Amino acid sequence: MAWWPIGASLFASSEGSGLFIGLAGTGAAGGIAVAGFEWNATYVLLALAWVFVPVYVSSGIVTMPEYLGRRFGGERIRTYLSVLSLMLSVFTKISTDLYSGALFVQVCLGWNLYLSTVLMLVVTALYTIAGGLAAVIYTDTLQTFVMIIGAVILTITAFNKIGGYNNLESVYLKAVPSKIIPNTTCHLPRPDAMHLFRDPVHGDLPWPGMTLGLTILATWYWCTDQVIVQRSLSAKNMSHAKGASIFASYLKMLPMIFIILPGMISRALYPDTVACVDPEECVKVCGAEVGCSNLAFPKLVIELMPSGLRGLMIAVMMAALMSSLTSIFNSSSTLFTMDIWKKYRRGASEKELLLVGRIVTVILVVISVVWIPILQSANSGQLYVYIQSVTSYLAPPVTAIFVMAIFWKRTNEAGAFWGLMVGLVVGLTRMILEFVFPLPRCGVFDPAPSVLRSVHYLHFAIILCALTAIVVAVISLLTPPPNEEQIHNLTWWTIHNSTEREIPLQKVSTLSRRTDGCESVRRGKCVRTAGFCSPRPGRIVSENPSPIIHSIREDPFWSRFCCVNAIILVCVNIFLYAYYA
Repeated sequence: MAWWPIGASLFASSEGSGLFIGLAGTGAAGGIAVAGFEWNATYVLLALAWVFVPVYVSSGIVTMPEYLGRRFGGERIRTYLSVLSLMLSVFTKISTDLYSGALFVQVCLGWNLYLSTVLMLVVTALYTIAGGLAAVIYTDTLQTFVMIIGAVILTITAFNKIGGYNNLESVYLKAVPSKIIPNTTCHLPRPDAMHLFRDPVHGDLPWPGMTLGLTILATWYWCTDQVIVQRSLSAKNMSHAKGASIFASYLKMLPMIFIILPGMISRALYPDTVACVDPEECVKVCGAEVGCSNLAFPKLVIELMPSGLRGLMIAVMMAALMSSLTSIFNSSSTLFTMDIWKKYRRGASEKELLLVGRIVTVILVVISVVWIPILQSANSGQLYVYIQSVTSYLAPPVTAIFVMAIFWKRTNEAGAFWGLMVGLVVGLTRMILEFVFPLPRCGVFDPAPSVLRSVHYLHFAIILCALTAIVVAVISLLTPPPNEEQIHNLTWWTIHNSTEREIPLQKVSTLSRRTDGCESVRRGKCVRTAGFCSPRPGRIVSENPSPIIHSIREDPFWSRFCCVNAIILVCVNIFLYAYYA
């Protein structure tokens, strides 16, 4: 594929309607600092195209578990990644998508949140049965396009409502709800709302965490996630892959203007709703005592969009949420049946695989629905902060493993596995403590241990990644080094080796030759019922399909052209950071 559809797809994959709600809500609560999550992607996307993709192409892999299988051998790391993916699906995807959709229904129709959730599930089930995965593929691009157009119109309308950009800071700082809690300051907007870099210790998004800690999370998302990487691997050649990353980076600068700033305007226009702090008032507005900032974007859509366009925007956002849920249901069921169930039930029949996939999906949905009240009250009710905090507890060990696998040839399977295990235990401990001691509502004593509040989740990501790297390094040095077949063409230092030879794959399960959805078995037959895809037993092909990019070699002119554009991109990014610092 050419660079521009891949770049657009990379952007669309990261900007679902759930993030419209999350980014706008965090913007309403704390100002523009959350834009750092979007702008930081520039550097990691460049790393994807210039560092990670060449290694993946050189190794001849198609999926991320397959890369780790070739690099380390064995099954246990791949199994762990499958389980981790299911955990993240529950905590950061299914539950957040259900909550986002239910929130829109609640704002539009005034229904109870759980009734809205049930409606979302029913409609999604019908959508899945009617269209399956094909419906997702064909509608995603159009939905994203309409959402962006709608966001542009909404932004222009919102700025006109407050008298232009120059008035934004003044009206935002005056956005105080009528009902406040005496002797507290939580009803006041942050005085540093128009600044990206916040206090390194006491800031809501401290700048050390927003630089190094965020880069760790972004590396996990952009450079090791199958959905993202497979898009880059589908490029015509390396130059197109680089162009796609550059294009996506420019697109990632837009949410600041079209999502975050409108969220701030929403607080200025509707402070009693979006900025409520009184628990009784907040429960009336959104059903959560800790705050209702997540209503910022839906409230703006309902109040400011023209009637016809408002209906279209709501319909498209709901359809996008259902598409996202359908994709997650497909990938989660396939992930469990192929990477976990079939590993222990190699003779499982087609009917059994379909049944297991459906049961797993139902279980994940039930857990996600039960999790919604916790999600709703976590992190002061800010959906986007919740997503990032959960990611910071679970993703840094994976980042450490991939980075060390690529850059340190001495990394072996034992070191990688035990590094992941230590990271998981430490990360889960912090995550459990966060939910046992959630942030209290305004004016209430916080009983949480001081260490829990003194270490920001982005700072914790740095600590967790470093701890994992230390464990990996120590155990790798104490155990035998990987053999030559586990290094050749699989690290940054060996991708330019001129010697061509086959890499034995006897330690890599054929089950790792799985991609998302109904591509789970390439060139094999696939049974799809109600949108779920399972391979026919005995038809798993042994030959691994090659990515579209066949070589890391580039035309010198286009290589230099991409490098020059990357430098220009970085300069633009640095300028934006400096301007809003």
